[in-house]
Amino acid sequence: MKRHFSLLLAPLLALSLVTGAAPMAQAQSSQFAPVIRVNNLGITGYEIAQRTRFMELLGAKGDIRKQAEDALIEDRLRMWKARADGISLAPGAVQQGMSEFAARANLTAEEFVKALGQAGVDAQTYRDFVAAGMIWREVVKAHFAGRIQATDADVARALALETPKPEMTQVLLSEVIVRVGGGGEAEAMAKARRASAARTEAEFAEVAREISSSTSSRKGGQLDWMPIEGLPAEVRGAVMNLRPGRTTAPLSMPNAVAVFFMRGIDEGGDVAPGEQAVGYATLLLGATGTEETASLAAKVAADANTCDDLYSVARDLPAERLERVEGARRGELPADVAAAVSRLDAGETKVLRRGPNDVLVMLCDRGRAINTALGETGPSTDAVRNQIVNQRVAVMADALLDELKAEAVIVRP
Repeated sequence: MKRHFSLLLAPLLALSLVTGAAPMAQAQSSQFAPVIRVNNLGITGYEIAQRTRFMELLGAKGDIRKQAEDALIEDRLRMWKARADGISLAPGAVQQGMSEFAARANLTAEEFVKALGQAGVDAQTYRDFVAAGMIWREVVKAHFAGRIQATDADVARALALETPKPEMTQVLLSEVIVRVGGGGEAEAMAKARRASAARTEAEFAEVAREISSSTSSRKGGQLDWMPIEGLPAEVRGAVMNLRPGRTTAPLSMPNAVAVFFMRGIDEGGDVAPGEQAVGYATLLLGATGTEETASLAAKVAADANTCDDLYSVARDLPAERLERVEGARRGELPADVAAAVSRLDAGETKVLRRGPNDVLVMLCDRGRAINTALGETGPSTDAVRNQIVNQRVAVMADALLDELKAEAVIVRP
């Protein structure tokens, strides 16, 4: 995820350790006193100094001490959430993780720890760094495994693109904002519960028009599409687990109480198109307006979900009435077919008028054009599906960490 240090810098770390950095001065006893508390979990001055040194060896730039403090706060939140959820690592898991990390610098775990020690970073600092990342993966898996999916249409769209940009989840919300007035938050909360009890978009819109203080009340509380990362942390945390048609509980905000209704979720994102190739099939249905044509079109709708199914539908027809084309590039498509398939997902159909006849076109697949003469091959479907899921899980995991940070009690004595 984006919050982790790049492991691609590990070889540079190996080089810096070989050249030998000066050991840190002996830590004073005061360094072991907590200087930050995160949900009552302490972070000592010594830990901050150690993480700062570790990050220097990883090649971090800028205000490294501030980055070290932020990273340790997030690590404490990861560990706190794991404890709250009853999640722990299997025996030996951290040692295995330490070995895998060290292997990126072509070292064993023992060699890596020894080199760190020579540069002034103790083994426990390294162990804590690895353990926090590993336990967070288990927390993320427990929260989101099985919930985040990539449909066949998502995969087909991704395969059609040469250079996809990172996916970003967008949400379509309606809101009710109740200002805290003379009656205080208790009165505002009571009003907000009416909105939270709404079971349909129409019910929620009616309540919004009646009690919401927001300018959106004129539209029944409706908001436009927005990226989930653009929402305040407390709102993002509340809506990220909602399904369309559900409302949040009332949320306390500065001088107001808010309720949100989920109208839609879009887990895709804009991407830059590459050179595309499509597979499609055409079936001559017959003369426009005839009973035979209508009957054959109805049979396709009922029995054909893929291009392969068309062979069964057309088995009693002359072979020339069904044509299958594989891997056609955009410039090779007939104009009417190109216009039709640009709006279709795999398995969808459109009926075209060609002279006196109706012709059905079905999109079989869509992918990046591959030049086999140059030995080009495309990514596997499973690899693309995993990539999409991982991107979406990363977004949700970052949102969860932001939520934890927003709700945390962080004290600096």
